[in-house]
Amino acid sequence: MPLLSDVLFAVLERELARGPTAHGWLDQTWTLSRIQTLIGRRFYKSYTVQGVAALLKRHGWSCQVPARRAIERDENLVAGWVKETWPQVEGPWRRSTPGSPSRTKPDSR
Repeated sequence: MPLLSDVLFAVLERELARGPTAHGWLDQTWTLSRIQTLIGRRFYKSYTVQGVAALLKRHGWSCQVPARRAIERDENLVAGWVKETWPQVEGPWRRSTPGSPSRTKPDSR
């Protein structure tokens, strides 16, 4: 027997339609772990993340990825970040010459 009946799942769908911000999250992204938390808070039922995925799939829900980029995205700022900041974050490339993985033998590199 499923933990959430069809009647309770209909209530869950209404809660999901309200959006994550209505339930205290800062953005408009539903994740399986957030839905798991919502089920626990609203219905006092315990699901695993995999159980939430199975529940949603059983009721015809599917994973979705945004079809377009955010309106707020500034391509010039992104290009500047990729050119200036990313090389510092990425760090130096490894040498192509053979060396020792041991830190105790620096002269063998």
